[in-house]
Amino acid sequence: MRGAGRAHAARYGRSVLVAAALVPDTVLLLPGVAGRSPEDPAPVALRRAAATATARAVAHADRVVVVAPGPLTRCVVGPVHAGAAAAGVPDHLLGAPVPDLVLGPVPGAPPVPGAPGTGAVVGLRSALDAGVAADRLHLLEVAPGPVTGLRAVGAALGADVPTALVVVGSGSARHGPGAPLPQDARAPAWDGAVVAALRAGAGRARDALAGADAGTAADLAATGWAPWQVLVGALDALPPGAPALAPEVLRADVWHGAAHAVVLWEVAP
Repeated sequence: MRGAGRAHAARYGRSVLVAAALVPDTVLLLPGVAGRSPEDPAPVALRRAAATATARAVAHADRVVVVAPGPLTRCVVGPVHAGAAAAGVPDHLLGAPVPDLVLGPVPGAPPVPGAPGTGAVVGLRSALDAGVAADRLHLLEVAPGPVTGLRAVGAALGADVPTALVVVGSGSARHGPGAPLPQDARAPAWDGAVVAALRAGAGRARDALAGADAGTAADLAATGWAPWQVLVGALDALPPGAPALAPEVLRADVWHGAAHAVVLWEVAP
């Protein structure tokens, strides 16, 4: 059991969430996916920030759970090929060998085999690149639904061993005429409020994620909404005396019309 995780277990008699890294839901975080320009500073900075946040989040965890958007809520189990075919990127274009994993179940969602989506692969590859061993790595895909159910998933994730989350999701994909989807005038204010709350301390950050309207998030094509509700459930399940620290926003950008942020959220040991 790793340092901070050991302290949590000894203090409370059970394991708890030790940290979460919030990373963007974009294939551009994968090695070798250059996008329109391999030297564009925005995706380069996002990749570096995501690598830093993930490495710091997983450093003291015995279990790492990737929480990513998906078409249904499930724990992905069985063989997984962590390539980007779902985004139309063949393996040979990626800048590193594509790993093959065998994933086991984790509390909170039914185990269902099957190929993961792009966001899930981004989270898995981020964790592996941070040095997480495959036998400590698990994957949840979550779909929008009742917040009580999503938060119950999050509350279950801290059971048994000190756990870090890699929470994959982005803000609106409707910023301006160059966005992936038709622009929506609400996008700048909506994403700006989320980032401002993440910079304003743990309480405001938690409340902003919890209070984000599911319908508006769907309208704005914000893929982070369901994974954020899982994170809220994990935070709410922390024992008394183990508060979440203020989130650290490492990067927040709107790139080609889509809002992406990288955040590290640690828990006091």
